[in-house]
Amino acid sequence: MALTGKHTFGSIDDTRVTFVEKGVSAERKTFLKKLLEHNGFEVLIQEDKRKTEEDPQRYTVAVTDMVFNPTIWVFQRKLETFDGQKVTRGYWEQETEDAKPQYWNNGSSNPK
Repeated sequence: MALTGKHTFGSIDDTRVTFVEKGVSAERKTFLKKLLEHNGFEVLIQEDKRKTEEDPQRYTVAVTDMVFNPTIWVFQRKLETFDGQKVTRGYWEQETEDAKPQYWNNGSSNPK
């Protein structure tokens, strides 16, 4: 899921939460849960309802910190990877494991 800048919140069971991502796969859920817990957040997971039994199970990932906004935390470089580097947009979106802080580099080898 792309970082959108929107701060969405609601509740899971009776707990008020900030939604991090909705409709994610089991692999994405695991990645986000580990990363957010590593950064000191309490993470809540909710299974999304499936239309049919054949549909893959999707999940909603949320944190109990009501002011957490993933976009702000990623671009202000407040989150850390497991080896102490700063989380970049590419790392957050699982496009790369490279956590160099040059989030503005779009991969072009010929800057203009």
